[in-house]
Amino acid sequence: MSEQEEPQWLPDLRKGSEAALSQCFAEFRPRLERIVSFRLSPQLSTRLDIDDVLQDAYLAAAQRIEHCDTTSAQSVFVWLRLVVQQTLIDLHRKHVQAAGRDIQREVRADRTDPGTSGCIAGHLVSQVSSPSMSLKRDEMNARLMQALEQMESTDREVLALRHFEDLSNNEVAQTLDISVKAASIRYIRALKKLKGIMDSFTDLGFQP
Repeated sequence: MSEQEEPQWLPDLRKGSEAALSQCFAEFRPRLERIVSFRLSPQLSTRLDIDDVLQDAYLAAAQRIEHCDTTSAQSVFVWLRLVVQQTLIDLHRKHVQAAGRDIQREVRADRTDPGTSGCIAGHLVSQVSSPSMSLKRDEMNARLMQALEQMESTDREVLALRHFEDLSNNEVAQTLDISVKAASIRYIRALKKLKGIMDSFTDLGFQP
């Protein structure tokens, strides 16, 4: 389906049809799974899997269906992504913050609650597979997060959305409420900064 082609479920979704929402959610599910996989905190992953999160997200979307932006298929996806993000926040508050110390003991000390920097760092560090490099993951993760925190927050989000969540430039622009041109410029700038960060890890023997 091209960006200009209207999906069959969209007219009924505009009328608040939950059947249309179900069709829409199923169509976007692979993309939403990628987002949850990237954003799911280590603490929460000890209690819930991706399917659990998406089930809760679908129920939340159904309850808020009247607030869905049905201007286009893209706007519906951006809205669903927002619902998924809020679901993750709500689940984290319910299962992690409420559980306090008990759940903290279920997670290795190096796997702290990630913001965007933590998600990016965790994703990159998880690519390390050799036993010798695994011993340096704590240091790599800490240094990566520290370096990523030095980036402008919008650049960091653009990088996460484009490079790790695989959103299009137009979707990023709509998600962050910036122009398409600004989203493109920020993505190129963020990629250069990320490359510089990764190049600085040669002392740890890490090859980005």
